[in-house]
Amino acid sequence: MSPGRTKLAAALAALSLAASARAETTDAVSETKLRADVEKLVSFGTRHTLSSQDDPARGIGAARRWAEATLRETSKACGDCLTIVLPETLITGERIKQPTRLVNVVAVQRGTDRPNEVVIVQGHIDSRVTDVMDAISDAPGANDDGSGTALVLEAARVLSKRKYPTTIVYAVLSGEEQGLFGGQLLADYAKSQGWIVKAVLNNDIVGNTRGSDGLIDNKMVRVFSEGPRSDSDDAIRAAARRFGGENDSPSRNLSRYAAGLAKPELRVRQVWRTDRMGRGGDHVPFLGLGYPAIRFTVGVENYDHQHQNLRTEKGTVYGDTIDFMDFAYLAKVTRLNVAVLDRLAQAPMPPEPQVEAAVQTYTMLRWEPVAGAVSYRIWRRRTDAPGWNAKPQIVKAGQPTEVNLAGVRGDDWLFGVSSVDSNGIESPVASAVPGGAFRPLK
Repeated sequence: MSPGRTKLAAALAALSLAASARAETTDAVSETKLRADVEKLVSFGTRHTLSSQDDPARGIGAARRWAEATLRETSKACGDCLTIVLPETLITGERIKQPTRLVNVVAVQRGTDRPNEVVIVQGHIDSRVTDVMDAISDAPGANDDGSGTALVLEAARVLSKRKYPTTIVYAVLSGEEQGLFGGQLLADYAKSQGWIVKAVLNNDIVGNTRGSDGLIDNKMVRVFSEGPRSDSDDAIRAAARRFGGENDSPSRNLSRYAAGLAKPELRVRQVWRTDRMGRGGDHVPFLGLGYPAIRFTVGVENYDHQHQNLRTEKGTVYGDTIDFMDFAYLAKVTRLNVAVLDRLAQAPMPPEPQVEAAVQTYTMLRWEPVAGAVSYRIWRRRTDAPGWNAKPQIVKAGQPTEVNLAGVRGDDWLFGVSSVDSNGIESPVASAVPGGAFRPLK
């Protein structure tokens, strides 16, 4: 066999092994375990941020300690591969009148090669009823956001069995319902640690398939992503208006990446706005600091079963109880998160491409080499197209990290570059637009 054929055969074998390992990883997700974890979370009665910190069986403190213990058990099973940290602060706000202790439960699975590159999966553990200040009434919070918390714990159980070149962070957040405080605490913690945050996957309300109008959708999960960057300044916004990029933030390309990994059993419906209309989630504080972040949530929400007192009125049952969840669906959303995390934790960082195309009949793309990349893929799409083209140009490591696209007039196209590692694992595409890089602008 010729050297070229030998290299090709080795590359194909590596890709096959990687695909097999990914399938084994996602197949390890347990619907039974997800159900048991949500049942345990509901058993704490309420997990309101202002509920008891000290009661051993009821309230936010008991729930938080259980989540910590669960992550410690997972760490023990993988030879203490997780470092448990408990970022903490005192908070006050419109929905927190007295200084209140806020604690996140965070497990860090340190990468073997580039540990400062970090991907985060998170859900919030706190719950509420109709009155956001009611810390006494039962607030089961099965779907909002027991589902997201269970997903995080299951992702840790499954992915901790493997080693990755970059770091995975599993985060159980507090204080979301009172003002996204847990998300802000973790975003600030990431900045203080000097983490290079490649992606944040926020999971909030990911466990039901029947809407409050009776519509059923168990084949779709929505992924929300911002357009113009939250951390942009006037100069970046002006440049984006002039040169394009309104649809090319890192978070938008992260959304495209997640959609590309979805399987027929659960497709991604990309929603090109930061969050649902008039609402928010714990990914928003990360966006404010310039970190790529997206939100996973169900295809159809049921408003009778979120932010509601437990009651029955005129034949309608209200309340976020476990009876209205679809655990087969939650397992599918968990598998998708696990697949995305598995890829991101292996992939190199996306490059930071620059484009030169004004008043010429060709386009030049340039970028700096990326740690862990053995090749790069050059992507383009027409300005009115939603996704990248299917046949990228390949540039191998060691070659100049610049490409002359002869005959391609830049006015008509948007361009992007992705990094690829030795196993063929590809990063998200970074767009060659103002603010397109996967790093904070400030």
